[in-house]
Amino acid sequence: MARTTTRRPAAAPAAAGEVNPKAPCPCGSGRRYKHCHGSGYAPPVRRPFEGLTGEADWVALRELVPAATATLRTTDGTDVVLASVLPGGTPALVRANGQILLGLQLATSSDDISRDLGTSLAAALEAPAGAPVDPGPIGAAGSAGPRLQELLDPSAPFDVTVHEDFGFWLEGATVDPAAQAGLAHANEMVMPTVRLEGLEAAYWCRPGEERAHVRWVRPEPEEALLDALARLSAAEQLTLGEGTRYAGAFRAHGLVVPVWDVPADVPGAEWAGPSAGLQSRLEAALAVTDPLTADQRRARAGLLSRQVTLR
Repeated sequence: MARTTTRRPAAAPAAAGEVNPKAPCPCGSGRRYKHCHGSGYAPPVRRPFEGLTGEADWVALRELVPAATATLRTTDGTDVVLASVLPGGTPALVRANGQILLGLQLATSSDDISRDLGTSLAAALEAPAGAPVDPGPIGAAGSAGPRLQELLDPSAPFDVTVHEDFGFWLEGATVDPAAQAGLAHANEMVMPTVRLEGLEAAYWCRPGEERAHVRWVRPEPEEALLDALARLSAAEQLTLGEGTRYAGAFRAHGLVVPVWDVPADVPGAEWAGPSAGLQSRLEAALAVTDPLTADQRRARAGLLSRQVTLR
């Protein structure tokens, strides 16, 4: 007996100004609209620091660097110090001299970290000198606070300073024994870290006596970067020199962070030169537009197998 097939009716086209539920979501998430913004659920902002000066370093200070500060300026000309983390994960504080510190690593966060931080900064800008900053429940769904991109001057430089410890927390403050004890405890957790001179968002770190890494937040689109890394890998040029190896990569806040294992007994600053050489090779590989060869495609598959996502 012949089998009859019932064809489903074609989905009706979306009305003018509406998005077809089965079409890719306009937000760029790669999901269908009905499973993304069309469902009433807003997925995490993929690149919360996009559009800010030094986006790659924002990601690094959020995910990689234990103790660091950077300079910010608001659109009305107020100078702000961005700290990788503040005591107890405090979102922000205003010192007695009026200096504002904004904490980047928060205890909780929502689906839009930029809005969380913008809400904290807006509250700090209104707080009197020396007073606690109360931005409300950071990380709460549906927060209506401003995003960083609305508050910060995009033309201001983003200069990063890596610190050996958290001594900058107490600069200019009267320190009691309890504060000293808390600072000493926090300092025990600091991993030796060096920002490689002349390179954007490239950091050496030593998590133990036997191993060290170079972690490099890359600003390029992921697909183009993976192709370039695959070209270097196939040519055996994805290295920082003798005794080093490409360990893999992770994604963080929409950017890819390649990682190299390096000898732990070499001072961190000495990896700036080899990393600059790799930067030149990578730029050349990024400029190539030819399709990947078979060897390069295999190398790319291997790179993907060693890639994970933090957020």
